[in-house]
Amino acid sequence: MASRSEEDLCCPICHDIFRDPVLLSCSHSFCKDCLRRWWREKPTHECPMCQKRSSRVDPPVSLVLKNLCESFVERRDQRASEDLCSLHSEKLRLDNEQTKHSDHTFKPIDKAAQQHKNELQETVEALKQKLKVCEEVQVKFDQTAEHIKAQARRTERKIREQFKKLHQFLAEEEEARLTVLWEEEEQKSWMMKEKMEVLSREIAALSDTIRATEEELRAEDVSFLHNYKAVVERAQRCPLLDDPQLPSGALIDQAKHLELTLSEDLSSVRVGGLQQLPDNPERFDHLCFVLSSQGFTSGAHSWVVEVGDCGHWGLGVLAESVRRKGPIRSGFGGIGFNQGEYSARSGSAPPTVLQLQKKLQRIRASLDWDGGQLSFSDADTDTHIHTFTHTFTERMFPFISIGDKLPVKTLPVKLSVDRRY
Repeated sequence: MASRSEEDLCCPICHDIFRDPVLLSCSHSFCKDCLRRWWREKPTHECPMCQKRSSRVDPPVSLVLKNLCESFVERRDQRASEDLCSLHSEKLRLDNEQTKHSDHTFKPIDKAAQQHKNELQETVEALKQKLKVCEEVQVKFDQTAEHIKAQARRTERKIREQFKKLHQFLAEEEEARLTVLWEEEEQKSWMMKEKMEVLSREIAALSDTIRATEEELRAEDVSFLHNYKAVVERAQRCPLLDDPQLPSGALIDQAKHLELTLSEDLSSVRVGGLQQLPDNPERFDHLCFVLSSQGFTSGAHSWVVEVGDCGHWGLGVLAESVRRKGPIRSGFGGIGFNQGEYSARSGSAPPTVLQLQKKLQRIRASLDWDGGQLSFSDADTDTHIHTFTHTFTERMFPFISIGDKLPVKTLPVKLSVDRRY
């Protein structure tokens, strides 16, 4: 008959010491093979003890219980081999505490066994208490694993909801920007149509006057002198106006509609072939200049330009009133690089050669409009390069000039999204 401690280590199905014990979520344990055979007849995977349905098809092995059972079996086998005296091969009736047969010290078997059983029982009780704690923790682990899955599903649902709102916002923003673009296109196209109609009428009137005057010039002298006064009056009624020019602001303001992210979206510039574009008043015709879409009339502003290995470039700020046709003589300040030499220049003053220890790759320009300073520094080492002092009185635009096929580009600011909103 098995002892109470041995019964605690027996499988409820086979009633033998556990072999590869597994732990169900209800805290009951069974031999792995016994449970599999039981579940072949019970496909619902119920616990053989409490009939509670298991949450796992392949329950985990209880390492603590397995180690305990193996230790118990090992001690039991060892005791069975020790029941005979190693010298006499007789069944022991007294406990031998000495190694020499001639000098045995004896103790009754029942008392010695009971003493060892009591000691072992204390060890078993401690192990059982530890096993109970481990099994309780394992149940919590299972519950935590299920909670993690539930958390992930809830979070996934919230993420999808948030991005659905973001997609909706972007779609609405796209529609709003396109609407503004179409309105600007319609407005400027209508303006150009009106100016073209006025110009067409002027051209027609001039053509009629020229044709009539030329006919009188070909007439006989008597007829010419007779009609001379009327011809002159008609020519004088056709005023010689200033030459018509393309109106300022006639083109679409692309920078107002586009995000500066890609080179074709105005974030970089390089020298290329001549483009077939209208020579509107805002266009520079002497140097390869590009201006920022935004100018500044107050505050402090900073931007970074990557020049890389470009062999001819310039950057700085330019006044709004600068004459854009022909050489630029005033209203600007900046630094540049040409023929292996760095220099700083402001207005009509001669350039100042800059002695730098390191080749520039990225340059930070800082404009303090109110403080009257324009400074440049190496964006990689934060080393000061040059500072201009000037009292700014009008809108100043950042500019880049270039004379090389390698690109020069502005670097985007780093953006972050707050997950709380």
